[in-house]
Order: sequence, then structure tokens, then C-alpha cells
Amino acid sequence: MAKLYQFSCPRCNNNHSFYRYGRDKDGYQKYLCRKCYHQFAPERPRAKRANCRRKYPPCPVCGKASFLHHDYEHYSNYRCCDKKCNHSFFVYKPTAITSPSMSKLFGKHDFKRMRYPIHIIITALSLFYLGKNSFRNISLILRTAFNIKVSHTTISNWCTKFAPMFDDMRIRLMPLLNLNSDEWHVDETVVKIAGVKYYIWFVVDSETRFVIGFHLSPYRNSPQAVSVLNDARKYGKPSAIVSDRYYAYKVPVKSIFNDSKHIQVESFKDDVSNNLIECFHKQFKAWYRTKQGFSSFASANNLIFMFVFFFNFVRPHSGLNGMTPAQVAGLKLSKKQKREFLLVA
Repeated sequence: MAKLYQFSCPRCNNNHSFYRYGRDKDGYQKYLCRKCYHQFAPERPRAKRANCRRKYPPCPVCGKASFLHHDYEHYSNYRCCDKKCNHSFFVYKPTAITSPSMSKLFGKHDFKRMRYPIHIIITALSLFYLGKNSFRNISLILRTAFNIKVSHTTISNWCTKFAPMFDDMRIRLMPLLNLNSDEWHVDETVVKIAGVKYYIWFVVDSETRFVIGFHLSPYRNSPQAVSVLNDARKYGKPSAIVSDRYYAYKVPVKSIFNDSKHIQVESFKDDVSNNLIECFHKQFKAWYRTKQGFSSFASANNLIFMFVFFFNFVRPHSGLNGMTPAQVAGLKLSKKQKREFLLVA
């Protein structure tokens, strides 16, 4: 009579015909099924499959399963399991994606408890962000034109602390814009904060010249490009991303804008150039030189945000037939709405 065991083969359910087959690496007794020749250790505790199995993203081209090809510090490289497709794609790890600096503003959200009228404050802000005036020059202009004495220190505080309020207006206005154009341009430039080099990463729309986002950081690597591109994608999806040949743009563009073409400008002889964002850098640096650098990261972040806001929504551009980038993108406001959003003094 065959001996009956208290366990069965997990493959063929045999419960009476086994060989002892040594021990596994943890010391549990192994058995060999004499019918299907399957090896197993019945006393070994089994982990739950749901916890030990990783879920890889499907292939964005054919929708089939994928496998992990390379695992890096900030992103993972996956490849399609179908050999005919064999598509390779990148996915950034959630822990590597940080919010851009333009979302980290400090200051006031309204004009409550302000000593001076609102139109005087808006005039001072316009003189500072639309021109190359210093705080002392603006103080002199307000005194001669409006007969109002305001110290240059007060004007400096105005230009910094109202950034969160204008950010609230920007969030309300962005859904009214259409930024799904053919090309977005990406580039970085250098500024100095307390004598230390920092990098500003900009994303500019080619058709409207609208600055979609920026990120201020002391580093110049791929995670910084991911921060600004990941925040910009919620406002539209371009047909192509244009950048220079810097290596930090390659993986972020592939992982975030997988369906968009990445155009890397090689030289000035190429049909597509990055001159649009270089022209914006020229205007930004002309305004930045009058500041002779920034004193702190927080104030620099607020000042750059305010410059971008006035560039997008207030300043008329001669290259856009006297319109603002927001108007070219489809923004239509009445005079009453412009006063509500403080776009006029």
C-alpha cells in the first residue's frame, strides 16, 4: 500500500509518491514528485505573490507587457516584451520628481492693510518689471508725477511680497489659454544669488512666446529639467520639444512627452533653431543686470516669477503686433475684468 503524505504536489496534486531530494538554501526539506518530477519544499513559508511581484507599465506603443531593462537613480528604462515591437521607454521615479520653484512663493495674497492706493502700487510694479528702473528711480517718478512720497525700501518690498497674489491670478487665467502649439523651447541660463551660481530653467511656447514655467535651482542636471517639464505638461502638449544638445534634456523629454518629437539643435545652420528662447534670455538678462544679482533664493524666486507674469500678461510685444503672449494664446478680457485681475493700473 502506497504511503500517503500530509501534503501534495503543487503541480499534479500527487499525494503518495515522492523522493526526498535534499534541503533548500534555508534548510527546509525538499521533495521530488515521481510523476511530474517537480521539486518543492512543503514546509517552506510562501510569500504572498501580490507583495513580491512588481507591476511594470505597459508598452505605450502596442500596449503589451514590458520588462525592466535598466534601473537608474532617478528613472527606470523599460522595454517591450514583444520582440517585434521592442520599444524602449523611460519612466521617472515619483520620488525623483519635485515641484518647481515657481510653486514655492511667499508673501501676501491680497492688498489688505496697505497704506498706499492700489493704483500707485500697480504703477510702481509696472515701472520695475516692464522697464529697467531702479527702486530709487521709481520713488523719484512717483514723487514728481503723483506727488506721493514713497521710500525705495517700501517699493522693494512691494516688488517681492505680492508674488503669491499674482500667482493666484495666473492659476485662474491659465485654463483660458490654448498652448497646444507645434513647438516648445527649453533652455537654462545662469544668475547669481549672493555671489553663488544658480540656474533658471525656462519653457517657452514658440507660437505665442508665452513662458509656460520656470525652475530655479543650484543644480544643472536631469531632475531639474524633469521638474519644470512635468509641471508644464498640464497646460498643453506640443508636437515637438526644441532644446540644445545638453544631455540633461534627453531622458526627461522621452519620459514626460513620449509622443512628442525631441529636436536637438546642433548648429546655427539647422532649419529649427533655439533663437526664440535665447531672445527671451536676452530680455531677462537686460532686466536682471539692473538688479546686480539677488540677495536670497526666496526673493530671487519671487522677483523672477513677477517678471514672468508681467512678461506674459501685461507687456505688449512688437513682434506680436502689440499684443501680449496671453492675448495671442486666446485670452480675451473686458476692461472690467482687466481691472479685476490687476492687469491695468
